Order: sequence, then structure tokens, then C-alpha cells
Amino acid sequence: MKRPLALAAGACLLALAACDSAPAPSSDAETEAGGGTSTASLPEPSAQPVGCETDEPLEIGLVTINLQALFFNQINEAAQAMADEYDVDLQIISGNDDSVTQANAINTLVADGVDAVIVAAVDTEGIKPAIRAADEAGVPVVAVDAIVDDPAVDAQVGTANAEGGQLIGEELLELSGGEGEVGIVSALNSTIQLERQQGFEETVTAGGMTIGTVVDGRNIQENAQAAAENLLTGNPDLQYVYATGEPALIGLAAGVRSQGAQDRVTAVGWDLSDPAVEGLEEGWIAGVVQQNTFEFGYQAMAAAIDLACGNPVERENPVDIQIVTPENVSEYLYYLEG
Repeated sequence: MKRPLALAAGACLLALAACDSAPAPSSDAETEAGGGTSTASLPEPSAQPVGCETDEPLEIGLVTINLQALFFNQINEAAQAMADEYDVDLQIISGNDDSVTQANAINTLVADGVDAVIVAAVDTEGIKPAIRAADEAGVPVVAVDAIVDDPAVDAQVGTANAEGGQLIGEELLELSGGEGEVGIVSALNSTIQLERQQGFEETVTAGGMTIGTVVDGRNIQENAQAAAENLLTGNPDLQYVYATGEPALIGLAAGVRSQGAQDRVTAVGWDLSDPAVEGLEEGWIAGVVQQNTFEFGYQAMAAAIDLACGNPVERENPVDIQIVTPENVSEYLYYLEG
């Protein structure tokens, strides 16, 4: 008999309570997760699953967007850490930035008899047939990061992406005084990043700025760098640039450096990385929307465990965001540790 999956002592009594602030890194965790990455530097989860007693480990599949971005890997690390703690067999599958690959992965997991599926969808519409098939097979589904608006989804864990775009748009308006043109490095194949783009565009244009050229990095760093370089070359007087995701911001940072444009460009974007932190410390990146990636992983895994156990789970599980600036970047460097 496997040990029962029980509510950890001292944890929040409400399964999947939202995190109100960025937690400090844990100093005493000792489990290994994410293929050997130590969880000693992972922040503590805000909540634990209620769980259940099982004869065999629960089997849960996590279908992510890619294994390139730090963002998704941190979700994976947190999910793996909780899976290890509760004796869950977690299978992580990369969608390789392709909705068909993700759908096929979900179908395979369901056919293999997993107890629950977690998915970070590339295309929130394209993934629905696979999610509905899982639901019909009795396999609960947790959507993480991307919000999938469908009754077949049992729990949603994510950020209000349009609202995040609005917040970073307001940050740029303060810097620009509501004047100037903004170029955008986006990922036009990503529902999430289109939402971030829309929220940002609506905010800055309402504040007096104009939207210039929008280039497509397709959520791949190399593509984003090439797109950013084309944007900067084609618009030599462009002063402001917005990047809608981690690959877009990393690509933009590389493009700005390759052209020596740090003195003329002010950038804002999403998700911390080493290049983003360097730009913040240098001052030409003025703001970054940081999502609590670890909490995404914890809450998604906690929801999947409880759904697999037949426990009640909140359907909507929002995770807060922070705006990282040159002034406060040191407070968020733990996202790059581990």
C-alpha cells in the first residue's frame, strides 16, 4: 500500500489557494526534480493537494509547449517536485510549439490510462478536441498558463494575460509620457501572446502612443532574434519595443545588442531570463512582466492530484504577476536560480 496523499502540515487549508506575492526561495527542500535539478532553491508552494490513498502511484501527464524556455521548465520543475513529494508518476512531454503534437500527446496519454492530464496549450482552440476526448474517457484535464475556455477543462491555472499586457503598457506610458511609436516582437501562433499583445496595444494607444511594425518570432528564440533585428534595421528611429514572451524578449535583447542599439531603444516585455536581467540592470529594458512560474506548476499538479482522487477542485485558479523594473530586479533573481 502506497502512503496516502495527505494535506501537508502547515499548508493552506484551501486546495489551490492563489498566491498573493512572490514567495521566498526554500532553503530546506531536499528532493530532486526535473531530471536531476535540485529543488533546494525552489520557493515553497502556497497550497498542497488533499490527495487520497492509492495502491499504486497516480500517473499524470504534463504536455508543455516546449523545453527551451525557462518559463516552461520552471513549471515542470515545480510540478515534478510536488509529484515526487506525493509519489506521483509524472510524464512530461514537449509539444515542440505545435498544437497537433500536443493533441497527439494528450490522446496517447489517455490511451495509456493516465489518471489526469495537465496541458499548457499552444493553441487554445486547436487543443479542444483532444481535451474533449480526454473528458469523454473520464480523464480530468488541467489547463495551465493558457486559458482554455471549454467545459471539458476541470481546472484552469493561469495569468490574466490581457491584463498583464495592460499593466506593462501603463508602465511604458509613464516612461514615454504617452508619445512615440512602439514596435512589437510577438508570437502570432500563440493565443496567450496575442492576448498580451491586444491588452498592451489597447492601453498604449488609448494613452496616445502608436503601434508600429509587428514582427513574428513564433515563440522561438532564434526566430525572435532575426525578427527583432529586422524590426530594428527597418525602423532605425524606433525608440520603444514590446516583447510578448520569453523567447521574444531574449531574441529582442540579442538583436538590440547585435546592433548596439541599447542607447536608443527602451524595451518592455514578459518573463525574466539572464538576457532580460542584464538589460534591466543596464537600464534599457524598463519593465518585465514576471509570472510566478513555480506556482503555476505547483497549483496545476495539486489540481491534477485532487482531480485524479475525486476531490473537489476550484475551476479558476489565478496566479498573480509582478512588474520587475531596474529598481527592484534584485528581489526576483531567485527565478534564475536552481
